[in-house]
Parts: sequence; structure tokens; C-alpha cells
Amino acid sequence: MGTSTDRSGSLKLVGREFLQQQDRRQDLGMLNFPVKALQIGEGNFLRGFFDWMIYECNRQGLFKGSVAVSQPRPGGRPKLEQLREQEGIYGLLTRGLQDGRKVEEEQWIPVFSRIVDPYAEWENFLRMAELDSLDIIVSNTTEAGLDYQRSEWNPDEPVLSYPGKLTMLLYRRYEHYEGSPDKGLMILPCELLERNGDILRSIVLRHAQDWGLSPAFQSWVAEHNLFLNSLVDRIVTGYPEEAERYFDKWGHQDRLLNTAEPYYFWAIEGDPSLESRLPLRSAGLQVSWVSDLTPYQVRKVRILNGTHTLMASIGLLHGLNEVKEMTESPVWGDRIRNAMLEEIVPGVPLPPEEAAAYAETVWERFRNPFIRHRLQDIAMNSLSKFKVRVLPSLKEYISMHNRLPSVITLGLASLIRLYHAGTKEGQWYGMRLDGERLPLRDDPDNLMTLQLAWQKVDDGEWTIRQLVASILGNQRIWGEDLNRIPALHETVSCYIEEMELNET
Repeated sequence: MGTSTDRSGSLKLVGREFLQQQDRRQDLGMLNFPVKALQIGEGNFLRGFFDWMIYECNRQGLFKGSVAVSQPRPGGRPKLEQLREQEGIYGLLTRGLQDGRKVEEEQWIPVFSRIVDPYAEWENFLRMAELDSLDIIVSNTTEAGLDYQRSEWNPDEPVLSYPGKLTMLLYRRYEHYEGSPDKGLMILPCELLERNGDILRSIVLRHAQDWGLSPAFQSWVAEHNLFLNSLVDRIVTGYPEEAERYFDKWGHQDRLLNTAEPYYFWAIEGDPSLESRLPLRSAGLQVSWVSDLTPYQVRKVRILNGTHTLMASIGLLHGLNEVKEMTESPVWGDRIRNAMLEEIVPGVPLPPEEAAAYAETVWERFRNPFIRHRLQDIAMNSLSKFKVRVLPSLKEYISMHNRLPSVITLGLASLIRLYHAGTKEGQWYGMRLDGERLPLRDDPDNLMTLQLAWQKVDDGEWTIRQLVASILGNQRIWGEDLNRIPALHETVSCYIEEMELNET
């Protein structure tokens, strides 16, 4: 491996010369297309999702536009510098299972025609607003990026937050085109927040009010710019561990080599006529323009994320460490899959065959041999995740069958048992059934609540049933008293008592 690394370090970077050597003249021509999209976010996800989609549209002659990319935070500068060094070109590996067969594809993505660092090139960033060709702004700044941060009006200095930058960019466009209604933009936030477009619009308008920008500008923002709610779904894992193997094969190195699973889906809450501006479905991509995003959000949160949360609490407690390992477990694999199909899927507000088909796709994604998805990463903030992702399925199952879902209830018991919390050297940890300590990352107040409750059991002050009653009744954690759900306290208590008995 050391020899390969040394050799790859002496290789040229991919760039225009590399594409010329491969006779990729059509791809090189794409870099000369006018800028139609401004992308706020230089990270792996958008490069393995939106930029790949734009490439597919360009390859079919449908979009004929390039992308200008900018980073949302100062820390993104090194990635932008790497993009410049590679002349906006990078590779994408698509690897995984699709319809039961193993897929491994290599593509080169030449869509970035401009690379702008707003912290070093603020005026150049604002000038993007003056481009007549600009039509779309897409972002992925993490959930924390769509947050209001008060700042002073100073058009000569970069605003730290993305919504603040966007407000100034829109104001420059409004002034340059004198408020022309047909110069509004299609704005597509990809952050994993419910109603992300609505949230972003409200923050932009709040900045406009704070800064005393004219009511006419505020009306232009609200009426002539489309802030579209959207839901993205693809696992993009970034730079692969075995990158040097590909460098040796190509004779060039790619510091931005990216990796994604075959599956992807994008639901955008907007009129299908917008396809004329962003021809994703026309390119054969799995994108849906929908009137209501809610069913798709519920589908993903409950089936994919909810099953992940069950896997994390049950798997970690019982000594398992990765999603794929969980699917292959002779003890838990079938139980988790059946729980997804029988306890979660029927409660999703979609046609049963559609929800079941999505669930089968999710299970195939879980079995991806190229992805090592750690349960411990999924387990971060498990209490709030269980509340949002799993608790609704528990309630739906009860309303449909008048009894508790066995695996979901076991998952809740496993979570409470895993959070037999303590601290060591400033780090919170939980406890597997075999006594091994496991780092916990969750709200400190919630961890303290669980620690104090378990301490009373350890000291002999409480029984397991008193512990469970206290935790299920904590409305700060759950937003309600879960003891009111029939038989839940009794069943969770029995599960944990059995775990403690087997442990000893």
C-alpha cells in the first residue's frame, strides 16, 4: 500500500488534459456552457447527487448549463482549491446492489465552470446574481446551515450564514434587473429539514426586514422566486479507502474522487411545468415533482431512518457494529426485516404496494457490500430519533392491530437498556449486554436523566419497573407520557428484566 500511495502522489491530477486523453470532447464542451446553477456546498453529497444529475442532463443535450460552486463556510476553502487544481473535474464511483446484482460504475463529472470563494472573492460572488443565464440555486449546508443568524447590513463584507449570503445575492439581482418579475430564481435547498424551502424563504425575508430593505424587494423575493421544499435520498460516502487502486489504473490521481450508492431519489414540491427549467425527469432520472412532499418524507423517515434507529439500539446492545452485519445476522436479520415490512410499512400513508417496494429497495441498500455504515454513527441522538422516526409507527401499529409491535417495543427497551449511562474522562458511555462500554452522543440533559434513573436501580432504590415508568413518563424526552400507551410499560419492563436476567 505504501508503494502505491507514493506512486499516486507523483501522478498528475485529473483535469482537462485527462479528459482530452480519453477523447471526452463532449464532456469538455460542457465546461463552456453558460452558468445556469449556483451551488452553495462543495461537499460529497451534492457532487454525488445534483452535479451528477446535471451531467446526465447535459450528456443528453437537455440542460446545456454549467454550475458555479461556492462553499457555505470558510472551512470549505481547501475543497474549492482542490476543485480549481482539477479544473472543476472529479470522478464518481457508483457502487452497490441494484435489483440483486452488484453494480460498479466509473464516471467523470465536468459541470463546474466557475469556482468562487465568497470569503476571499465576495464581489465576484455577488456578481453571480447579474448573470442573465442564472436560473437555479441549490444548497446543502447541513441542517444547521438553515438557521437564522443575526448580522449587520454591510454589502462590502461576506455574511457568514448561507441565508444571509442568499439575501444579499437576491438583492443584487433585484437591483441589477430593476425588480423584473422574470428574473426570479428557482431555489432548491437539499438540507434534511422538513419544509426546507419555506424555512429558507422565511429567513431571507427576516434578513430583508432586519436590514431595512424595501417592501418592493421583499415582495419580489416572495412572489417571483420559487423556494421549493424538497427531499433528497442517496447515500454518498465520499473518498474511497482504496482510491490508489483507481489512480494506478487511470494514471492520474483525483483528490475529489467521490462514491455513491446506485439508489437515488429526489422529490420536489413544485409544479411539473418546472421540468422545462430543470429537465430531470426528461433525462430519465428518479425525480418527482409533487404537490405534497409529506408522504415521501414520512416514507423515508419511518422506513429507512426508522429501521436504522431500530438496528442501532438492538444491534449495539447485542454486540453488532454495522448495518450490513445486522442484515446478515442469523439472529436479528430476518426479525429486523420483518419488523420493517410488518410493523412499519403498513402505517405509511402511501399505497401499500408503493411503500412495500420502497422497503425492499431500502433493505437492498442496507446490504450494500461497498458501504460500512456504523451503527454507532446512526445511534447519535437516538432518543430524539426514536421519538421522530419510530414512535409514530408504534402508534400506527396499535391503532391498526390493537396490540404492541413486538420488535419496535423491543427496540425501545433496548434503547433504554443501552443508555445505562455513565461518564469517564468527560465522555458519556452506555453499556452493551456483555458489559462493554460504548460511547454515547446525545443531549447531555437526556443522558443525565437516564444516568440518574439507572443509578437508583444500581443502588437498589428502584426496581426496573420504576425505572421504566420514570423514563417513559418523561415528557421532556418524548413530548408526552408514554405510560399512557396500553401495555407499553409492562412490556418494556419485561424485556429489560429479561435482559438483566440473561446478563447475570
